[in-house]
Amino acid sequence: MATPVGWAQGGSGSVCLAFDQLRDVIESQEELIHQLRNVMVLQDENFVSKEEFQAVEKQLVEEKAAHAKTKVLLAKEEEKLQFALGEVEVLSKQLEKEKLAFEKALSTVKSKALQESSKKDQLITKCNEIESHIIKQEDILNGKENEIKELQQVISQQKQIFR
Repeated sequence: MATPVGWAQGGSGSVCLAFDQLRDVIESQEELIHQLRNVMVLQDENFVSKEEFQAVEKQLVEEKAAHAKTKVLLAKEEEKLQFALGEVEVLSKQLEKEKLAFEKALSTVKSKALQESSKKDQLITKCNEIESHIIKQEDILNGKENEIKELQQVISQQKQIFR
């Protein structure tokens, strides 16, 4: 093997040791260079240009502004919804009160109708009884009239006889 420049030939073990150490340092540096190249390749793959970054940043700002507008609109719509739900609740309570009042009035009307129906039935029964009584009285009157006519005939006959 050739002796490196500046080294004495026939040298000692310390030169070989220095050479081995230098070789180890060079190998370490080559490994480090290899790792740095790999990092650079990865950085190149993950690299974003300034223009791309600025475009994405601008888009983000626009989306944030749109989100803020949407959030304001949502708040307004939620307020309208809460107001409408409040109105629905008030109207539901009012409807329930009116329903109860209607049911009470209907119950009263049904009760009165039942009473009136009962009165009507009683009056019909009474009318039927009176009608039956009138028919009996008419029969009695007709019988009496017939009796009177018979008696008048008897009287007429007796007058004729006594004359």
